[in-house]
Amino acid sequence: MNITREQVDALNAVVTVAITKEDYKPKVEQVLKDYRKNANIPGFRKGAVPMSLIEKQYGKAILLDEVNKLLQSSLNDYLVEEKLDILGNPLPKVTEDFNWDADDYSFEFELGLAPEFTVDLAGKNKVTKYNIVADDKMLDEQVERIQKQYGKMISKDKVEEGDDMRGIFSNEEKGINNEVTLNTADFKTKTVAKKFIGKKVGDVVTVSTKGLFDDDHKLMDYLKVSHDDVHGLDIEVNFTIEEITTTEKAELNQELFDKLFGEGVVTSVEEVKEKIKEDAERQFAQQADQKFLNDVTEWLVESTSFELPAEFLKKWIQTVGESPLTPEQAEEEYAKSEKGLRYQLIEGKIVTGNNLQVNFEDLKAYTSNLIKMQMAQFGQTNPSDADVENIIARVLSNKDEVKRLSEQIMSEKMLALFKENVKYKTKEITYQDFIKEMYGE
Repeated sequence: MNITREQVDALNAVVTVAITKEDYKPKVEQVLKDYRKNANIPGFRKGAVPMSLIEKQYGKAILLDEVNKLLQSSLNDYLVEEKLDILGNPLPKVTEDFNWDADDYSFEFELGLAPEFTVDLAGKNKVTKYNIVADDKMLDEQVERIQKQYGKMISKDKVEEGDDMRGIFSNEEKGINNEVTLNTADFKTKTVAKKFIGKKVGDVVTVSTKGLFDDDHKLMDYLKVSHDDVHGLDIEVNFTIEEITTTEKAELNQELFDKLFGEGVVTSVEEVKEKIKEDAERQFAQQADQKFLNDVTEWLVESTSFELPAEFLKKWIQTVGESPLTPEQAEEEYAKSEKGLRYQLIEGKIVTGNNLQVNFEDLKAYTSNLIKMQMAQFGQTNPSDADVENIIARVLSNKDEVKRLSEQIMSEKMLALFKENVKYKTKEITYQDFIKEMYGE
């Protein structure tokens, strides 16, 4: 057997595998002998069938099978030995006049090679890392929400300023029919709110969606319309009032503080706000980190330049699905997947270059922390080591869970690497302004 490679260019090569009769003959003969031992053919005793008959019936099929096995194993070994970093899989070149009756065979495979490039994490960029803060307005709103949550609800006959209304937003033409609960203070203007003042259960109030709320995301939630449809939406909707309530706010006293945080943990409104601020900013930090990770990823894909074996990949895409694709369909699929492929190559380069690995100890520690946090949410703040270990064992016995957790750990390692090496700017921002930055509004 002889394997040679022709380098077409930096990203494409053709590998030729030459197989002689001496390479496959011993294995084919052995398989034929095994067939003869077990063959049941009328007129012959088991194991006494003439070899010529076995060869006539099974010879060609066995030859094709054994040559194919030899071809695949030798090609795979060659790629490993030569340390070729290929994209997709080798594509066999079709030979219309291929002769299986010959003794020696030659097979050609096209290879798409991964490009050589470098990743400059310290390069110039426009990435911003946000530090999201819970401002006084948010903290006051959260305290008021807590007071309402633990307050006493009272039913009313007529709507007054500050009341809650449960009802249905509807617009037959747009297919809107959504039950919500909102407060008169939720509307963007007092002019709209006044339309509801004095209304009773069963009354219908018609309002325009344009400028109904101060945030299109509220409109999305209340009307159940998509992000794409909500922009510029200017229609009239009916709100049918089904229930009117107001909440007698709970007093900000020690009884409420103990109920919220445990006995004696918090003793003043200022300490309540500090607790809320800590919890909120911990959650905000996770969202800010995710945006930072996404933004660095986008920047790397845009700034890291390299060529891909595009024509090879399009041909390969035609062959990998359950059913073959046309060249036009493969072109579309390639356009959709090119950006993702580029980042996979960039990520691989970063992982290898910085020796980022996820080992079993990482998995155990990460899973343990997740389990303890989840148990704490259900009041189990001090689980035994044995209980945690048992749950870890069950989780890590699931291959899908291991894959998901490994990806999360690697994402955290990438995030830490980016924070240390990427030259970003930092911006302090409120959560409301962060949402606007996220959605470009």
